Amino acid sequence: MMTRDEALALITAQNPEPHLINHAKQTEAIMRALAPQFEADAELWGITGLLHDLDYPMTKDTPEQHGAMAKDMLDGQMPEDALHAIIAHNEECTGVAAESTFDYALRAAETVTGLISAAALVRPTRMDGMKAKSLKKKMKDKSFAASVNRERIHECEKLDMDLGAFLTLSIAAMAGVAEETGIA
Repeated sequence: MMTRDEALALITAQNPEPHLINHAKQTEAIMRALAPQFEADAELWGITGLLHDLDYPMTKDTPEQHGAMAKDMLDGQMPEDALHAIIAHNEECTGVAAESTFDYALRAAETVTGLISAAALVRPTRMDGMKAKSLKKKMKDKSFAASVNRERIHECEKLDMDLGAFLTLSIAAMAGVAEETGIA
């Protein structure tokens, strides 16, 4: 398995827009926080979160390839369950269904970053003091962060985590990288 530094260098080599690097780091933080809840390897889950959009700069116009190309790029460098989670995070376009806890965790984690980031950017205190209760209200407002798929966030329930607990964990994880990802 590659190291975090190798993963970050590989992402940077794809010349992604800065917001994609921030999204990758936010997803990594949430996945690292989720892993202990499922007695999973936090390093593996974190690096998988970091790498999940590796191919996006090349596949943004061909969504059916997003995830599949990353899987091919990482073949032999990451365990098979990580590769499956990466391709399944875009199951709507790749046709590869999410099946495992790892898969659903990545789908929910990478999606909730958009909701939390949008909420932070409209709050005077940014991440400071953000609560799950306020995010739940924002989720009900379909015009707020309209591109964020609420159903995917609710996939946390397939992990036997209620939405409030998932949002609380995700807020705390993203607060830890808020400064470096521009949402502090």
